[in-house]
Formats: sequence, structure tokens, C-alpha cells
Amino acid sequence: MGGKLTTKELQKKANDIRVDIIRMLEHAGSGHSAGPLGLADIFSALYFHILKHDPKNPDWQERDILVQSNGHCVPVRYVTMAHAGYFPKAELMTLRKFGSRLQGHPERLRLPGLETTSGPLGSGLSQATGMALALKMDNARDRRVYVLLSDGELDEGNSWEAAMLGAKYNPGNLIALVDRNNIQIDGPTETVMPLESLRAKWEAFGWFVLEINGNDIEAIIGAYDMAKAIVEKPVVIIAHTVPGKGVDFMEYDFHWHGKPPDHKEAIKALHELRTLGGKIKSEHQ
Repeated sequence: MGGKLTTKELQKKANDIRVDIIRMLEHAGSGHSAGPLGLADIFSALYFHILKHDPKNPDWQERDILVQSNGHCVPVRYVTMAHAGYFPKAELMTLRKFGSRLQGHPERLRLPGLETTSGPLGSGLSQATGMALALKMDNARDRRVYVLLSDGELDEGNSWEAAMLGAKYNPGNLIALVDRNNIQIDGPTETVMPLESLRAKWEAFGWFVLEINGNDIEAIIGAYDMAKAIVEKPVVIIAHTVPGKGVDFMEYDFHWHGKPPDHKEAIKALHELRTLGGKIKSEHQ
């Protein structure tokens, strides 16, 4: 809850989120780098402009629901939640530690504000569709369900079963977003299991498709605004993102899908982020 951030504020927030992603991954010594960095703009827009939520009351009955099917990218969600006030930022340094609330994949019962436990890919759209239908049955007209999918998990047949379900029953309050970063753990998506034409696939399954630059804050907000106005079909946003966004040596490199930076790499990455790739002078220069 609270006021919505401006575009410039959201851009800065996304960069701050990337800085903390690098810091926490280096400290943990394990985790995923590329996907979380690429999703920072989307999470910044969701938590500080789009979602109806209350960090002081995570179970608020009027909240929107955010389902993260691509659970391996949860570092970006943890950082964004900390920035939003769900828990102290210092707790980010407990990522993947024994007993931590911040496990490598989100666990619903550990951390207030998480709606689902995810890890096995391909399940999130089914869960989100069920939640959206339940809200519709409860006549909760002002609540929406947002679900984030990775492009690689669309290799899973379960995703397309859920797409058929959503198109048939169209709850009218479900908005999916596919992180189209073109990489997965074994290589480029189009080498591992080609997905194109991805737009045509979703359209064939009965969804209204929006396609955007997923690292453009204004495009993200505009797409979600348009999606809310479309009621005749469920909506999916195909968001083209840069994996490893903001860190030159990570960008587009699938090897960073599931690898954290070591100390030297983290220093280099943080320098790039804090100077926006050398565009501004750092106090450390």
C-alpha cells in the first residue's frame, strides 16, 4: 500500500534491487543470477506501482495475489519484498542458510507474503488459475491474480494444460507474464527446446497476448494496465528481458542461469550497477 513510485523512482529501485541481489548471492555462495537480475524492473513495477498489497498485513483480505512459478528466480522477490518493508534488509544475508526463511526456492509457510511454494517448474499457472477461479466464485471482483512464468518451464506440458483451463473458464482476473529471456540451465531455449512462435502458441490456446520489452518500466506498467481492461480472454504478457541485466559479463550468458558471483565477480558487478555501466562517477572511483 502507499503511494505509487514514478518511472524514474522505479528505475532507481530496480537498480538498487540488482545491487542487493548480487550482494546476497555472493554471501550465500549459491543461487541464480541471470534471471533475478533480468526481472528486477518487473518486480519493481509490481511491488511499487501495480500490486494491491500491504507489507504490514501480508494476509490482507483485499490483496492481489502474486504467484511465482519460476521459483528459482526468487532472489529478486526476496530483495523486492525487503525493500517494500516485509522484513528487514539485513535478513537478505541469510539466503539459503539452514533454518532461514529465505530458501533457494520460495516456501509459503516460512515467509509471510509468499502465496505458494514453488520449485518444480510448470505448476504455477495451474495454481494461479485455480486461485483466480476461487476468487471469482467468492465474488472478489477487485482482486487479481498475477503469475510469473519462465520461458524454459513452457517445455512442461503442465503449463499448456493450465493454458487450456484458463482459456476455457476465463476467470477475468488472471494475468500471466512469461519472462522471455531465451536461456535455461542447459543453454539457449531455442537450442534446448524451441518455443517459437511463442505468441502464436498462446494465441492458439485462446489467450490475448501482449508483447513488451520487459526491462522498460513504462512498457511494463502499460501492459498491465491494458491487461486489466481485457475481459473477453485471459491475458499473457510476453516480456522480453535481458538475463543478467545491468552486469555486462553476465548479460545473455546462460552459464549464469544457476551460478552466483564469487567475490571478485561481485565487486565488478556492483561497480557496474552503482555507476550504471560507467555512465556516472562512483564515489569509490
